[in-house]
Amino acid sequence: MSTIVMSVNAGSSSLKFQVFRMPEEEVLTQGNIERIGLEDSIFGITVNGKKLKETQHIANHGEAVKILMDKLMELKIVNDLNDIDAIGHRIVQGGSYFDHSVKVDEDVVSKVDELAALAPLHNPAALVGYRAFADALPDCVHTFVFDTAFFQTMPPENYIYPLPYEMYLTDKIRRYGAHGTSHKYLTHRLAEIQNKPIDEMNIITCHLGGGASIAAVKNGRAFKISMGFTPLGGIMMGTRCGDIDPAIIVYLFRKYHYTPDELDDVLNKKSGVLGISGISSDTRDVEAAARDGNKRAILTFDIYVSRVVETIAGYYGLMGGADAIVFTAGIGENSDFIRRNVCKRLKCIGVEFSDQRNKEMRGREGLISTDESKMKVYVIPTNEELMIARDAYKVWKHEHNVE
Repeated sequence: MSTIVMSVNAGSSSLKFQVFRMPEEEVLTQGNIERIGLEDSIFGITVNGKKLKETQHIANHGEAVKILMDKLMELKIVNDLNDIDAIGHRIVQGGSYFDHSVKVDEDVVSKVDELAALAPLHNPAALVGYRAFADALPDCVHTFVFDTAFFQTMPPENYIYPLPYEMYLTDKIRRYGAHGTSHKYLTHRLAEIQNKPIDEMNIITCHLGGGASIAAVKNGRAFKISMGFTPLGGIMMGTRCGDIDPAIIVYLFRKYHYTPDELDDVLNKKSGVLGISGISSDTRDVEAAARDGNKRAILTFDIYVSRVVETIAGYYGLMGGADAIVFTAGIGENSDFIRRNVCKRLKCIGVEFSDQRNKEMRGREGLISTDESKMKVYVIPTNEELMIARDAYKVWKHEHNVE
């Protein structure tokens, strides 16, 4: 029996969606609603390979969901809204509460709201999106799929910070990570490609986009993740600084009397690729400037590559070896320039790199190391929406006692 499942990723002013027929995993449609709350909101949807785009005023997420529901009916994606059986909602921060996806109830909503301080740009927006869909489709099985759930298998030495232990016990300060749905997808997809059991996967997965994280996966389970207490930690990102000496915060506070919000703005929105280059948070713009000899653009890439190499090599040692490295997300899938510069510096851990394969692998799935390489290197476009749909379908089956 086919089931219609929707994957939803709600941002503060956006709403991404995909509709699947399960268990076939057939994509019926996908799209994005952008600039919600502004006069020139954009509604985009793809049906049968054809992209449709409309500009109109969409006041809030409730209105965005109504427009989406009407469009699904108009385009005959569904004949009736009750045909939508399940919705999976992406939630960035699930804390220590959730190690798997769960059906939504008021207790789950309360916990996600409680954790909003750890993901202030994501959790509140996700709850707004959920409530809008819950109002529109109250009989649907709603599932929360947590970015942090995949990392609940990390050993304590990899998630406890060397702060007073009471801060972990009382305030739950620990490493949580992010992008777990993506890292989980990469692990499962590479197991399919290599025809290996999940519990034999010892790999390093690199989700390199505007936000970026690197994970060590040992025996198919998360072992370490670069992002920390919040998505600010880890490697350098588009506008985020990643790991820095925490005394810098104290120094800036004392010297310039920054407020917490001002410091948060500097670290999250004015640092990283944008902060070093002074050009853009988009690596494509910075790469163009670097090719023209811009010194700060060149420095930006030197720092970026150095941070990625340091993390990959460190995780290799931490796990006692690995069999493969995987690149994904906007930069990981499309920047042959960054992949080449990272891989050339990883010969020490067995990477033999193929320039030709790397150049051909733009937004495509495939191997970019040589056949002789001890450490295999792959590009795999991520598919978080499919992972969300799979989990939502699993919860729906459980609710309906379907084998």
